[in-house]
Amino acid sequence: MQAPKRKTSKSKRNMRRAHHALTPSYMAECKNCGSPVKSHHVCMSCGYYDGKQIVAIQGAETSAHA
Repeated sequence: MQAPKRKTSKSKRNMRRAHHALTPSYMAECKNCGSPVKSHHVCMSCGYYDGKQIVAIQGAETSAHA
C-alpha cells in the first residue's frame, strides 16, 4: 500500500474541512406561549404541541389561544 508522497499542507487540509462546520438549529416560535422551541418538539415552557397540551408543566401559565 502506498504512503503519501508529500505532507498535506495546513491550507489544503483546512480547505478540505471547509464544509464540516455545524449549522445552527432552527428555533420556531411556540404558537401557545411565544417562547422559542425546536421544530417538531413539545414546548418545554407550556407543554403544548400542535395546539394540544401534551405535557403538564408545574408552575406554568396555562394561557388559552388568542
